Amino acid sequence: MAVSSPTRPAVARDGRHRSLWLQQALGDAPDAPPLTGATTADVVIAGGGFVGLWTALRLKELDPACDVVVLERDVCGGGASGRNGGMALSWWPKLSSLIRICGPEEALRLARASEAAVGELGAFCEAHGIDAEVTPGGMLWTATAPAHVGAWEAVMRQCASVGAEPFVRLSAAEVAARTGSSLHLAGVLEPAAVTVQPAKLARGLRRVALERGVRIHERTAVTGFTRERPLRVTTDHGHVDAQRLVIATNAWAQAIPELRRSFVTVTSDIVATAPIPDRLAELGWTGGESVTDSQMMVNYYRTTRDGRLVFGKGTAGLRLGTTVGDRLDRNPAHTALVTAELHRTYPQLAGVPIARDWGGPIDRTPTSIPRIGRLDGRDHLLVGVGWSGNGVGPSLLGGQILARLALGIRDQWTTSPLVDHRHDRFPPDPVRYVSGRLVRQAVVRKERAEAAGRRPRGLDVRLARLAPAGLEDKH
Repeated sequence: MAVSSPTRPAVARDGRHRSLWLQQALGDAPDAPPLTGATTADVVIAGGGFVGLWTALRLKELDPACDVVVLERDVCGGGASGRNGGMALSWWPKLSSLIRICGPEEALRLARASEAAVGELGAFCEAHGIDAEVTPGGMLWTATAPAHVGAWEAVMRQCASVGAEPFVRLSAAEVAARTGSSLHLAGVLEPAAVTVQPAKLARGLRRVALERGVRIHERTAVTGFTRERPLRVTTDHGHVDAQRLVIATNAWAQAIPELRRSFVTVTSDIVATAPIPDRLAELGWTGGESVTDSQMMVNYYRTTRDGRLVFGKGTAGLRLGTTVGDRLDRNPAHTALVTAELHRTYPQLAGVPIARDWGGPIDRTPTSIPRIGRLDGRDHLLVGVGWSGNGVGPSLLGGQILARLALGIRDQWTTSPLVDHRHDRFPPDPVRYVSGRLVRQAVVRKERAEAAGRRPRGLDVRLARLAPAGLEDKH
């Protein structure tokens, strides 16, 4: 069968190339007006994605009188929140990293809380009439090359050491059957995970925030902020004087000098097929499971309510400097790579049209655990960035912590060792960029060799170990 190429869909009315999710979700309400002139607030939040909106909602739950302003450079959900794979996962696969940061007891509490947050997400949508297409089915963590079989064993041993059993072992035959692809050689299931339509979720959170009195200004780019208190947040056409600022801008936060070395901006790209419910039924992939493999440049994929296959890959295209431009919205070379991986995994679907392709930036920390807390120890400047491609579920916890910090509440959330923990730092550019490209090339060569059943070169293996952690702790 001939390999189909992505069609060139219509772009948004503002000329931006949008994800399938945003294409489906936008139009539910007019854009919130941009900020013009001066205003004041108790708390201003930079970023109208999951972290910013959950923080705003938590603030209103804790203190309904709190005057909250959200500033979003695009539209709410226009960044990572409306472009991701729509997989709401827990922190169980990151338990080892959490233990190193927080110790066993607190790591266990946070992992359990992150699992509960996935359930809370669904309950919130049901209570507020948000049709985010929340679909239970769990997440399959799989191996698609012999070298990756058992990649989850260290995580499972770590979970067992603290008395937790969040994963279910499956036979190789069952993994292949549930994913609809014999490329999957082994795997485990995390039953608590769900899939969502992420842009519908973001737009639903936006609606509820507006209903609760949060003031939202879309098409409003933050251009700077002062460090003293009270502070001033400047935008392209106005400013806000406030008592506290919460920075929740994902990869765009790299423009802030204090955060520049906290994370590295990499890319992830996704393709979505046309609706093919009958073909998916033929494959046997009907349980709503999301899937990740065990590559460092991870493949992640899931089905949708209307019967599409949405397939993404961490392409790890590094950015030089601090600017995140519109070029990351779509990259034809990355689309070709992701499409090739889809066809390698599901050769039966090689003739199915690709209906939409898109990309975006990821703010990856060295451990893939986010940076949550105070900016350089300032109580009035708070930050929640570095979600590393797994923010759909844990962003609820981030909003919980950031709202409490903003209100000066002292409890188990704000005193957790996760808050203000000392992060490893990446080297400055251009060292970060040059070394990152060398590591990326080594990872590509290593994983191509493993996929082909060959032993990778020792140098590539050693260099690949320098890559920042992925969705799971594999060692």
